[in-house]
Amino acid sequence: MSRDPTRSPVDPSLRAGERAARTPVASSSDEIAAFVAKARAMSPDAAGARGRLVFALDATMSRQPTWDMACALQADMFREAEAIGSLDIRLVYYRGFNECRASGWISSSTELARLMGKIDCRGGHTQIGRVLSDARKEAVSAGVRAVVFVGDAMEEAADELCARAGELGMLKVPVFLFQEGVDPVAEQTFREMARLSGGAWCRFDPGAAAQLRELLRAAAAYAAGGRAALQRLAAAGGGAALLLGQMR
Repeated sequence: MSRDPTRSPVDPSLRAGERAARTPVASSSDEIAAFVAKARAMSPDAAGARGRLVFALDATMSRQPTWDMACALQADMFREAEAIGSLDIRLVYYRGFNECRASGWISSSTELARLMGKIDCRGGHTQIGRVLSDARKEAVSAGVRAVVFVGDAMEEAADELCARAGELGMLKVPVFLFQEGVDPVAEQTFREMARLSGGAWCRFDPGAAAQLRELLRAAAAYAAGGRAALQRLAAAGGGAALLLGQMR
């Protein structure tokens, strides 16, 4: 079988645990009501359930410095979660030409670091809509407590992204959007996506590891222990307080 020359090769060990995230057709009101009911029935707030966090990253060329930084910081998410409960993370990233991939659910910081270490950044446009569609699907089928997105740009239709963020809000899945740098167009859309999903938007300076670390720790605390865990962490200020101050 010939390989599509437009697709970049992916390490086989990563491909085995991931699949391309696809954009579904628009949902009818009945379909939306159905997946809201199913997602609530599978809520990770149930006793004994593991928290689940979708960790989405822009892996286009401009993201290389932050990708490397995120690789170094991702273990902090697990450490924060371990102090509260338990956490599974699903890594989703996009890059290159029409490439958007997702891992399976990962419960080990070592495994997450191994997968991230095999990915290099490549030029391409943003695919945030596909990330949100994958998160919605997982929220219905497996239960998701939160979505984290780290990126610096938005090159898609704002109304479509906001609609998908709103669907996640109906599922009680807040989206935390962490924007690197200053892009007014991206900021306007990211802020509205955060509002519609019941999440939060925060900006961090390029290469600011300490700022990103605080934000990722706060999101992990919420995913592992819910709002109460975020409130406890917010008592010390920092990233947790910024997220909590925006969440409805």
